[in-house]
Amino acid sequence: MNVVLILLAFWVPGLVFGTAIGLRGWTLAAAGPLLTFGIVALGIPVLGGLGIRWNLLDVALWTVLVALIGFGLGFAVRRFTARRHPDWVADEEKPARSIRDHVLIGLGVAVGMAVGTVTFLRGSHGIDNVQQGFDAPFHGNLVRWIAEHGDARPSTVGTIANLPNQTNYFYPDTYHALLALVFGKGGLTMMPTLNLAVLAVIISVPLGVAAMCRAWNMPPLAVAAAAAVTTWFTAFPYDSLWRGPLWPYVAGVAMIPAMLALAKYLLRPRGIAGPVAIGVGVAGLTGLHTSLVFVIAVYFILILIAVLLRWEKIDWRRSAPSLVTTVVLAVVLGVPLVLPSLYNAGGVTGAYWSSEASVTGGIGETITFSPMADFPQWWIGVPALIGIFLLVKRRRMMWMVGAYIVFGGLFAATVSLETPLIHTITGIFYNDHWRIAALVPLAGAVAFGEFVDTSGHWFARKVGTRVHLKPATLTLVGVLLVGLVLGGLSRGGYIGRNSSRLGINYGNGPTVSKAEEAAYTWLAQHTAPGEAVMNDRSDGSVWMYALSGVTPVEWTFYGADASTKAGYLSVWLDDIDKYPQVRKDLTDLHVRYVIVGKGLVTPDSVRSVGVARVAPGPEFHEVFRNDGATIYQIEGQQGVVTAGASPGSDRPHGQ
Repeated sequence: MNVVLILLAFWVPGLVFGTAIGLRGWTLAAAGPLLTFGIVALGIPVLGGLGIRWNLLDVALWTVLVALIGFGLGFAVRRFTARRHPDWVADEEKPARSIRDHVLIGLGVAVGMAVGTVTFLRGSHGIDNVQQGFDAPFHGNLVRWIAEHGDARPSTVGTIANLPNQTNYFYPDTYHALLALVFGKGGLTMMPTLNLAVLAVIISVPLGVAAMCRAWNMPPLAVAAAAAVTTWFTAFPYDSLWRGPLWPYVAGVAMIPAMLALAKYLLRPRGIAGPVAIGVGVAGLTGLHTSLVFVIAVYFILILIAVLLRWEKIDWRRSAPSLVTTVVLAVVLGVPLVLPSLYNAGGVTGAYWSSEASVTGGIGETITFSPMADFPQWWIGVPALIGIFLLVKRRRMMWMVGAYIVFGGLFAATVSLETPLIHTITGIFYNDHWRIAALVPLAGAVAFGEFVDTSGHWFARKVGTRVHLKPATLTLVGVLLVGLVLGGLSRGGYIGRNSSRLGINYGNGPTVSKAEEAAYTWLAQHTAPGEAVMNDRSDGSVWMYALSGVTPVEWTFYGADASTKAGYLSVWLDDIDKYPQVRKDLTDLHVRYVIVGKGLVTPDSVRSVGVARVAPGPEFHEVFRNDGATIYQIEGQQGVVTAGASPGSDRPHGQ
């Protein structure tokens, strides 16, 4: 039931809107999540600005409203076009593929989804486990904050970044706002919500690649093979799921194939479907991660170059209105969402990550479609590289080859070179080569599909003179043989390798253990709304709000500024008997308990010294202890308790 709620949240709004504006088939199915994110991104400032609470009902009504507007606009444009250009309307109906083609593509998508699902579930060891990475608690805290406060505008969420009074605070929270709608529904607790959302993103990738390849007229078997292999690459989606985790960024990269499928409507217009869907999609990508706007801009520029070089066909007279409308809508819907991000632009572009490879090593990783891998993924990298040459030979999806050169070259440069130019170009990606690495496998999947399809046809030609079967049947047999061989050599699509990689940050610690989770649960049972708990910035306690609804004093691993009450307490809490300011700040923040956890987010993390030095004594009474955490009640702070809170125990207890 839980996974159904997540899938419905991801797909239903987008499917409703996409159907209303005229999308159909594989493109509609793939664009569902992209359009959902776009609807959410646009709804956040509109509903928030009108004072409408961010909840499931109001967002559903917002979806219906924009779908009705889209339907009405599409109907009007279609009638106008039918009167002025009846030949355009008649030519809009694209020749349908055979049922056999759809079945083959569907099987390829199913394989990709199955490999991705098994890999994720094996790597995460189940949907209830906490992701131990540095960024994970922030994402969880943001989801709960939006769900509880009913406002998803970034300017209202600064508290969870230890910036409660900063009204110009910005973090793209479209991903979190969507999850906040279903969090708590149907028994969905925090980790199943976060983990099932990741799974939904993973299974959207094969669907998106299938829709993209089909839209750009790749052969059915190539489409199926490309979709099947999408979840075999380590660099995307898995590396950015264990490292970070970069959940919103991964979701955005997963939406790129759907956006590229929509781009075909600009060369072959179908009413308002292309311009409106792309405009809303740009809003969605912006709301997920601002850098993705630049990524999709590169793809669209490469498609334009392919058109100008006549590698892709276009009727300029017919496409001109769609092209102009697309640009206008992308600017109108995207720019207002980009502008608030300028608040932290310096922090993003100023980030620094050291090089991790030589120049030849970076190029080698790019050529084998194995960015950041300790050992190349030969069994998909080599076929994909051959497929790149085949795409060039046939002048097929040349813009995708160009994207491979651009993003692959950018990765190779940033992973191996430290120059001002490289830092300037990659600044929108936090100068992080891991993020850029995630952009490389898409071209690899397409090229792999081309290789497999070519191999199947080669097999049919070689065997056809000796076996009396139809060429199409022999080609299918050849494709299956190639797939089985490569699948076997890669040990099931690299499931073991990728699940091990993903599992790096899924386990019983080191940041949060099951014992520490039990301590958070105890706090939830003994604190009241409005009450905060003093905690160490470096242990797993920054998770306690997301997991148990307990408000921490320190919200992030970065820690609060030293000039704030939280920052002061982190240094001087244990000296409560010496400095009156400590008790005053505790009272102002409504703090009665302090938790000291054994977890540590990184081996070299610096603990909050004022919390780390707390020990049982006249000022601190131990009320809970287990293997992972100790909770103290602060003497003299009982007055901060409001109605409904349990005062706790005078003696230690635990499980």
